[in-house]
Amino acid sequence: MTDKVHLGHRARKRFGQNFLNDDMIIDKIVTAIDPKPEDNLVEIGPGLGAITEPVADLSGHLTVVELDKDLAERLTSHPFLGPKLTVHQGDAMKFDFSSLIKSDEKLKIFGNLPYNVSTPLLFHLFEFADNVEHMHFMLQKEVVKRMVAGPGSKAFGRLSVMTQYYCHAMPVIDVPPECFKPAPKVDSAVIRLIPKKPEQRSAKSTKLLNTVCLEAFNQRRKTLRNSLSNLLTAEELTSIGIDITLRAESLSLQQFIDIANWIYDNKQ
Repeated sequence: MTDKVHLGHRARKRFGQNFLNDDMIIDKIVTAIDPKPEDNLVEIGPGLGAITEPVADLSGHLTVVELDKDLAERLTSHPFLGPKLTVHQGDAMKFDFSSLIKSDEKLKIFGNLPYNVSTPLLFHLFEFADNVEHMHFMLQKEVVKRMVAGPGSKAFGRLSVMTQYYCHAMPVIDVPPECFKPAPKVDSAVIRLIPKKPEQRSAKSTKLLNTVCLEAFNQRRKTLRNSLSNLLTAEELTSIGIDITLRAESLSLQQFIDIANWIYDNKQ
């Protein structure tokens, strides 16, 4: 069981805790974030401070959101790191990131996201896209693959469409299990997300776009005629220019937007 204790802290399974302890990987992540003193930096799940410390050294100050009360207290009372941090103890999924905006300064968000809640947490963060300059997250490698997958790929799904609707997404580094304590049972990867400008996002309702994706990918093996039958008739889909014999994974991001916008205009 000792492999679950790192720097005196026992990893908690309910928080999905795995602590990064590979200096070379840490250096690569910090280089990707490229922290500067003028940056409005926010870390989600700083844990034991593996990335927090080098980022704080380069930036002088950052805000952290930590769910684990013991770790939040540990960071707050840290003799060297504590004074450089504003610590918010709480759930990042419920946190209002817009509360951290200062004048025209956009946020630079990063973190090792708990793999058990990574998808809903990403969707929560997308809501603040207009206030974010870039995001860098450690995630399960399979999740990163899904986020960057293109049409025609087995990995292409709702997460791909919604990620690429809000952001330009690029994989940065692969991170094997042995870089963590305790070692997770999966490979990890870091992704860079750069939010698109509002004028690059043309859905009239992102909620409706998400609903279309949910329906379309809920039963991936079905053709669009059947998977979207709760939302549109075959004739309506054809009128939008959609081939009803295709499956959801064959559509482009723009076609999903076109379907959602047609529903918004004609069925709301």
